[in-house]
Amino acid sequence: MAAQSLTQDRLKELLDYNPDTGVFVWRVDRKAVKVGDVAGRRHHSGYWNLFVDGRWVMAHRAAWLYVHGVWPDGDIDHINRIRDDNRLCNLRTANRAENCQNQPTRRNNRSGVTGVLWHKAAKKWVAQISIDRKLRHLGVFDTKELAVEARKAAELTHYPFKAA
Repeated sequence: MAAQSLTQDRLKELLDYNPDTGVFVWRVDRKAVKVGDVAGRRHHSGYWNLFVDGRWVMAHRAAWLYVHGVWPDGDIDHINRIRDDNRLCNLRTANRAENCQNQPTRRNNRSGVTGVLWHKAAKKWVAQISIDRKLRHLGVFDTKELAVEARKAAELTHYPFKAA
């Protein structure tokens, strides 16, 4: 049974989901679990996964199915960026571009702010943002603070999924 063929009825037959905690528990006894046991495990990627009818299912996607009765069309975004926080209030549907807006700053970022970089030759700060897969130049600035301000203003306009 592929994950997409798992239905809301089948999911509710096997598991209970608490939208306030984001936790799934078993409703039936299985080989290694009892009724009331927490279902699933944390994947090395940080997401919580469930093993249902012989297939692994991402718990945040299963939560959406459980509550709304349909599989999400695109991605499910964890608003607070915590991958195993599957409370319903922390989940929202998103396309890939929207989901990418809610990423933390990369580890190799030297300025500490996404979209802000030091232009060595000009000895100035540059701000930029990606919109519809195109890099947009926001300006060249004397101070890092001004570049950050320009980037944040652009995020408010173009990145509604960006976490605060």
